Amino acid sequence: MPIYEYECQKCGEMTEAWQSFSDRPLVKCEKCKGKLRKLISQNSFHLKGSGWYTTDYASKASTLKSETKTSEKNKTKPAESKAAAGTENKKTPHE
Repeated sequence: MPIYEYECQKCGEMTEAWQSFSDRPLVKCEKCKGKLRKLISQNSFHLKGSGWYTTDYASKASTLKSETKTSEKNKTKPAESKAAAGTENKKTPHE
């Protein structure tokens, strides 16, 4: 359930309330019975569980990138591998 912040327009008292999305906003200050104004507050949240980028895709993507880089480093160009193979199989005239 979200926490909402209210400020009394009469006495300036700040109040927090745990309310469901469907609950009506608070209207009267408990301290002075003045009118409350709902505030817009900065919030933060962390997505947990299956189906979110950080839990299901982020680690896989970084692993795939590192595997791709490693496999690309180990590959040789076809022309270089043919040339290397050709020199290994050639016999010198002295043999």
